[in-house]
Amino acid sequence: MAKVQLILVGGFLGAGKTTLLGKAAARLSAAGRTVGLVTNDQAEDLVDTQVLRACGFRVQEVGGGCFCCRFADLVGATDKLIAEHRPDVLIGEPVGSCTDLAATVLRPLQRFYPGRYAVAPFSVVVDPERLEDLLSSKATSPLAEKVLYIYGKQLEEADVILLNKSDAISAERAEALAAMLAMRFPAAKVMAISALEDSGVDEWLEFLQRSAAGGARVMEVDYGTYAEGEALLGWLNASVRVRARAAQDWKALGLKLLQELRTRFAASKAEVAHVKLALTAEGTALTGSLTSTRGHPFLIVQGEAGAPSSEALLLVNARVQSEPEALKQTVRAALDAWAGEDLELDVSAMRNFAPAPPQPTHRFAEPETCTVEGNPCATIRDLFRPKRKQHRRA
Repeated sequence: MAKVQLILVGGFLGAGKTTLLGKAAARLSAAGRTVGLVTNDQAEDLVDTQVLRACGFRVQEVGGGCFCCRFADLVGATDKLIAEHRPDVLIGEPVGSCTDLAATVLRPLQRFYPGRYAVAPFSVVVDPERLEDLLSSKATSPLAEKVLYIYGKQLEEADVILLNKSDAISAERAEALAAMLAMRFPAAKVMAISALEDSGVDEWLEFLQRSAAGGARVMEVDYGTYAEGEALLGWLNASVRVRARAAQDWKALGLKLLQELRTRFAASKAEVAHVKLALTAEGTALTGSLTSTRGHPFLIVQGEAGAPSSEALLLVNARVQSEPEALKQTVRAALDAWAGEDLELDVSAMRNFAPAPPQPTHRFAEPETCTVEGNPCATIRDLFRPKRKQHRRA
């Protein structure tokens, strides 16, 4: 049997990975390819899985940890897709707070299953807003240093860096950011895209088709710092049945909920990494996203909006720099304020936690320490520190 091309798309929370997966799957399917998707998270009840399945894609979900820690589950998910659908291409999206995937996922797949997967270059998606935070001379990023450590390692191991959401910034700024990334990470291919606008997706897929296998760049990773960075992020997945006394405009209500969440997180100084919601009512399916406390929420309606209805199913996935219990209290308060006297909420599940320390099943590595001017990169800010200052540090 011919090898199945495996495309792994990493990147920090809120960078736009799921949107890119959907656009890539659609483009490949239109070209006659059979595509399978694998979503991944620290918990179940994923908005991503529901959204991709609603688009008609074949999706398997790996929950309870990143691909590196749930390696057997990843293989099992791909086996199921291969057995049931015989895909030409598999696209996987690891957890947005994970890194070191070349050593813990791509290389083990290549070593244990050399005849099964053709591993494409590892792509990492970058959000310009987060990148702008890192580039600030005043180091004003609202994310903690140890969280930024993970962000930096994700960029460091990329074969391809995708500067996403280029439609949201000027062409001049996108060009400048892409040039900076190319200078700091010269071994990676840097491409500016907009997954939402379907710009640059074809060029990225074509590049993957003609490039060598991914996973060549393995890093030295401080797993203690990595674990502490992940532990600073609170995780919450909730499933809520919503009932109203009268038919509702769910699109307006979805936007109102995201705004309520943003206001409350900002008030408690809890930085949003990514909040997603999926709301499904009779004839209506929409998804919403908020990628920072300062950002603007947006909604996407899947298909044609149906007539107003009085019942809906709501999924909320929140990843926030916050203690898990405080995160739960904030989300619960936002839901209650959102519901007011008009909506009745039945919370069937609400799980909140901080990710456990990463414990990869396998790690095959010849460490190649990242350097700037010959000096090891201790943190992401070392990578982006102006050269003059970096020289003085040395």
